[in-house]
Amino acid sequence: MPVNQSFVGREYPPTAPYRVSREKIAEFADAINDPNPAYRSAAAARSLGHPDVVAPPTFPIVLTLTAGHELLMDPEAGIDYGRVVHGEQRFVHERPVCAGDLLQVAVRVEEIRQAAGNDLITTRAQVRSVDGELVVTAYSITVVRGPDK
Repeated sequence: MPVNQSFVGREYPPTAPYRVSREKIAEFADAINDPNPAYRSAAAARSLGHPDVVAPPTFPIVLTLTAGHELLMDPEAGIDYGRVVHGEQRFVHERPVCAGDLLQVAVRVEEIRQAAGNDLITTRAQVRSVDGELVVTAYSITVVRGPDK
């Protein structure tokens, strides 16, 4: 069953606020094996001009992945989760994510197209502070493998 084309343009409401903590940033930095002291030390981050511990540039995946599941699990979308493969990811930062940020994510389906018997879903996830400041936009392509794949 192909992905429901009428979902192009669909927007999901913002997620519940997520408080970015020093601990979560350090855990993420450990998971990606990045020893940068600014990811663990407020003093190191402040010496670089940040207000507190700064997150690695890919940290927003922690928030956007959860938000994107709202689309993937929407029964009307026609997505067979067992056939889902992560295709592509990119982040456009307005500013770094820092410890203490209180962030929300709103996801929009930008495009659904077919290629080589697969459905490719492009989404845009805007990560904003609870005050409305755009912090980062994450674009991703999810591949829903066709029945013969």
